[in-house]
Amino acid sequence: MKLFSFLFFIILLYSPKIYAQDSTTVADGKLIIGITEAPPFISENNGEFTGLSISSWELVNEKLESEYEFRTYSSLSDLLLGIRNKEVDFSINPITVTDKRMETLDFSQPYFISNTGIAKRRESQIWKYIKNIVSWNFISAILILLGVIFIFGFLVWIFERKKNPEEFGDGTSGILQGFWWSAVTMTTVGYGDKSPRTTGGRVIGFIWMFMAIIMISSLTAGIASSLTVKTMNDKISSVQDLQNFDVTTVANSSSQEFLDLYNIEVDTVFSEMQGIESLLNEETSLFVYDVPMLTYIIETDQLNDELEVLQKTLKKDYYSYTFPKNSPLLNEINPVLVGVLKTMEWNVLVEEYK
Repeated sequence: MKLFSFLFFIILLYSPKIYAQDSTTVADGKLIIGITEAPPFISENNGEFTGLSISSWELVNEKLESEYEFRTYSSLSDLLLGIRNKEVDFSINPITVTDKRMETLDFSQPYFISNTGIAKRRESQIWKYIKNIVSWNFISAILILLGVIFIFGFLVWIFERKKNPEEFGDGTSGILQGFWWSAVTMTTVGYGDKSPRTTGGRVIGFIWMFMAIIMISSLTAGIASSLTVKTMNDKISSVQDLQNFDVTTVANSSSQEFLDLYNIEVDTVFSEMQGIESLLNEETSLFVYDVPMLTYIIETDQLNDELEVLQKTLKKDYYSYTFPKNSPLLNEINPVLVGVLKTMEWNVLVEEYK
């Protein structure tokens, strides 16, 4: 009986400590916040962290008044793993909420809405025209036009070669004369140096005159279309069109999840800076990632003459604070974050980053 009472006392003595370990709250002590560089949301300069995500947390912590320290990770993959393993209490990084991530992580109210976009190398307009001129669309349009001209020239030559040998001679020379007549008739130049004299030749000529009006207009439009410089925006109308390009994105990012969902083959890098370098080194055609980060890097590194972000976007992204699954901190921090998002100060900050 005494042994039972002693064991019961020991259980009561230590159970609060066990409970506290699984129920960390803001008031329990210093918070460990996991971060990795993601300009313009989180940037590091001489050990000081700045950016929109840092500013959001500072506004939240004005209400919480908690002690905290940042624990840095080298990549997004390492950060997400650290959150899952509860190495940190939560992260304020701009992490996109996805169905897959919600299976192992919890998320706060989104504090920023963005888009997944596409960055590419810029091409000179002259080079674009040259590529279109030697494209198959242009060459095929010219070949079709020459083929139709030859057919009608050949038909006229069949009727005229015996009764009009002066203008449509025999053999190869006569066929070429028929081709010349067909081309002149189609373009309505009207030199008058050759004209069909037989009934059959004139019937062919009559038919060709009317057909030429229709064909020349349509073929001219086709040639003009093939010479028109098409931008990447014209070539990418849906995510499936990415299959025609070499695509790179950041490993374990929401962009990779999205591309994997559509079975788009991608190469992965550890950070957005590596993705930008891949574009500059022509190791990839497209770099798919978050628009604010792509735009920020291109502008701050003065790469506007070399790189551009396409106007078309692939999906919306909702950035949230990220917590280990079932973390009690979520219910404490989330209401404060929601209140911060309604303040004028926050709205002014957001405008600076748009």
